[in-house]
Amino acid sequence: MKQRRILWVDDEIELLRSHVIFLSEKGYDVSTVTNGEDAIDKVRSEQFDLIFLDEMMSGMGGLETLGRIKEINANIPVVMVTKSEEESLMNDAIGGKISDYLIKPVVPSQLFMVLKKILDKKQISGEYVAKDYLQDFNRISQSLIGDLDFEDWVEIYLKLTNWELELDSHQEVDLRQSLLEQKKECNQEFSKFVEKNYKNWVNNLGDYNTPTLSPEIVEKYVFPELNKSNGPVFLFVLDCLRLDQWLAMEKLLVNMFNISKDYYYSILPTATPYSRNAIFAGLFPSEIEKRFPELWKTMKDDERSMNKFERELLQGLVDRKRIKLKNDLKYMKIIDPDIGRSFEQNISSHSKTHFMAVVVNFLDMIAHGRSDSDLLKEIAPDEAAYRSLTLSWFKHSSLLGTFKKISEMHNAKVIVTTDHGSIRTLRGAKVLGDREASTNLRFKFGRNLKADEKNAIFINDPEEYKLPKSGVTISYIIAKEDYYFVYPTDYHKYLSHYKDSFQHGGVSMEEMILPVITMESKV
Repeated sequence: MKQRRILWVDDEIELLRSHVIFLSEKGYDVSTVTNGEDAIDKVRSEQFDLIFLDEMMSGMGGLETLGRIKEINANIPVVMVTKSEEESLMNDAIGGKISDYLIKPVVPSQLFMVLKKILDKKQISGEYVAKDYLQDFNRISQSLIGDLDFEDWVEIYLKLTNWELELDSHQEVDLRQSLLEQKKECNQEFSKFVEKNYKNWVNNLGDYNTPTLSPEIVEKYVFPELNKSNGPVFLFVLDCLRLDQWLAMEKLLVNMFNISKDYYYSILPTATPYSRNAIFAGLFPSEIEKRFPELWKTMKDDERSMNKFERELLQGLVDRKRIKLKNDLKYMKIIDPDIGRSFEQNISSHSKTHFMAVVVNFLDMIAHGRSDSDLLKEIAPDEAAYRSLTLSWFKHSSLLGTFKKISEMHNAKVIVTTDHGSIRTLRGAKVLGDREASTNLRFKFGRNLKADEKNAIFINDPEEYKLPKSGVTISYIIAKEDYYFVYPTDYHKYLSHYKDSFQHGGVSMEEMILPVITMESKV
């Protein structure tokens, strides 16, 4: 490792000679000067890794010297050495003007510890991160051998997601490929688990060995808040939100709200027309088809507008469950920035609204847009960059501003969830079907659908899976893991075009295991 260079600035440096010798013996290259002017000259002409700076010096004082040093090199760590314990110094440390401070008289061990903390923290922390991940890696791999239930899979996915976020902040730890490979292995086993159990789940909703599914979200998480809350209750459905994206966004909200989280499983296909309608209706798609045949027929005619009846579906659920609202149900869909900004400006007018549902489509637009935009692929080439892009959007979005204004409302409650997540598709799977078969990449419905069984779940009787029949002979296939379906026509063209894109509709932890967040304003 390159020898670290230290500059020590003190007008009584000769009295600290033993400390300088101690640091030299520890492997540091220590230069000394006795005044601020010489320190500034040194910083201009040489490179240092850290500066010890005496606060009280004759001539140019420590704080003035600090300011001049920061003008030359704003990033160099400075440790102030002082006889004072004034609060202002602590505030400077917190504010980032200085990296730390030491109170005289200092002892050698203090110097060594502050150097390790500032200069070697990243390396030391990375070593512990690597050690802890490898232990978790082995535990997760071992658990895949056992008989896992839906709660075990939530725990595994949480661990993997938290490790993704941890490695984002430790780029020096070269374990990202190992994590990707383990996630791939887990998704392979998760797909088998879902294929084995899903039909039982949808036919035994509410059973103790069945996870919470999309049709249960409003009744389980929203209606109880309506019954007990004295303030407004908002349901935000962020289309195509992954758990890792939420965990990145949540950091900006912890000072505004008291936050609790739970998890649920999206129904199949993990696509908006199915999963989001199920949330608002409190019904499976086949039940929506039976209860609202004209509505479903209208939705089928134009897949792009298959979610245009969400307010009606939600109102139907409120009526069926005999939920007494103090005023009319409110519903808003945010599909572009102008609508979002207008909603943010007017959200305060809903402080007396009993229940309002809000759909935010921006994340789904990013996922779809990335497939067709070389610029977005360049900005977000992988999951880590995709999380970063999400966070950048959220920091500057009207959604964050809206949440902030809601947090200022007395007794406000916000339930945030999503209809499905997305997965980065890396493997193409050839599929055959007739001309009427759907064009979706992660699931298809139609007649005479054929694909490799290792890549897809086959559903020949939609009714058994609570899916719309849409015709006597219709069947579904749903992609597993990170596969995406491509028809033989222009196969290589579309195989290349959609490889490494974020898609949804299939079976993966990223698409199916989803957060339900309850946020309570602190006022």
